[in-house]
Amino acid sequence: MGKKAAEALEIDYDGLADYLHAHHSVYMKVDNAVYYLTDCNYEAWRAQDTSLRNSKNHFVDCSALVPTVDEFLALPFVNGHTIKDVFSHATFFASMSGVKQP
Repeated sequence: MGKKAAEALEIDYDGLADYLHAHHSVYMKVDNAVYYLTDCNYEAWRAQDTSLRNSKNHFVDCSALVPTVDEFLALPFVNGHTIKDVFSHATFFASMSGVKQP
């Protein structure tokens, strides 16, 4: 996992899938919650809750693993809502690769 960039991305919903394919991860802030949206070894996509850590100090998964970005965008993991449902009031931040989260 990389560190969340300080500046928000300017991205529209239609560009999010392309962004994820190109960059493999992004942070999404919805209200007070921050999610790490990422691929898992280039084979599956998942969302992780950045407020929770496991015993290895990694973020805890809060969605199912799915094989495609389209399936991932359709998962209702944000209090029963999908990314498309919350996109209009979400803020996205780049994940700065190679920088460990504190």
